[in-house]
Amino acid sequence: MNFDRLVHLAADVVGATQRKLPPPLRPLARGVPVHFEKMPDEDVLADGFPPDILGLFTGSAHGHELDHTNPAPPEIILYVENLWDFAEQDPEIFREETRLTYLHELGHYFGWDEDDLAARGLD
Repeated sequence: MNFDRLVHLAADVVGATQRKLPPPLRPLARGVPVHFEKMPDEDVLADGFPPDILGLFTGSAHGHELDHTNPAPPEIILYVENLWDFAEQDPEIFREETRLTYLHELGHYFGWDEDDLAARGLD
């Protein structure tokens, strides 16, 4: 499947997932831009992330002011070719893994650490 089609599928999943969130969380989730990239770039890999990373949250978590120590606004990046490879080119598995990865990264925006995410089944 080509990149444009994967992005379209992933964007549909993100939109559907946002609509299913509890009403108080929806506007917060919609306020975090989601970017779709093929694969992680060299800067991400240089930071120690594995080449098969599925998603990444960057920037300030909810409730933390932007300042000189953390000047980046929040964003979620989904690596659609890695998600596609992880799903072994199965569209249904791709959709489910995209949903879980999006929720995992959104959890980081909410300030949840890896233990919090695991407790919610988002590890």
